[in-house]
Amino acid sequence: MEEVRIRDDYIRLGQALKLAGLVGSGVDAKIVIQDGQVRVNGQVETQRGKKLVAGDQVEFEGNTFEIMRD
Repeated sequence: MEEVRIRDDYIRLGQALKLAGLVGSGVDAKIVIQDGQVRVNGQVETQRGKKLVAGDQVEFEGNTFEIMRD
């Protein structure tokens, strides 16, 4: 499982997908999230602005990453 490291208390889902390199832009993130292609902690998430905190796991297209705080 990959890790996405953050410095703040949280990161928004769309930003996390970009940081992980799974989407190329915020527009791409918006589309795949609204289409129900992204899972957060095993549940489909359709809110691009969903706040992710350390320990949250994100799944998209067979890729999984966990949010880690520096």
